[in-house]
Amino acid sequence: MGLIEVNGIKAYAYHGCLPEEACIGGHYRVDVTVQGDFSKAELSDDLADTVDYGRVIAIVLERMAVRSKLIEHVAARILSGLKAEWPQHGPWRVRLTKERPPIEGDVEAAVITLEG
Repeated sequence: MGLIEVNGIKAYAYHGCLPEEACIGGHYRVDVTVQGDFSKAELSDDLADTVDYGRVIAIVLERMAVRSKLIEHVAARILSGLKAEWPQHGPWRVRLTKERPPIEGDVEAAVITLEG
């Protein structure tokens, strides 16, 4: 078994419950981890036998582009897309970080981590 991580995928998106978040947006980071048997790719040296990092990034950015009120909803959408693309691998972990959320107090980030 192996573990693939694609960390620090950056996106500017418009998620949030506040009306101004829909207008001004904010910075987000997404980390994706998947566990699986990658032994075929180890032997073949063929991208088709593993999880394509570029496609992972594309799925994350596609899902981040759809506005949601809650980052939990966005993370679930990303997780679902990854699982649909590579059903033979898993479990998956998606960690979505909303940088400097507009809430009371000095908060560096709000984070949701989903696994499945």
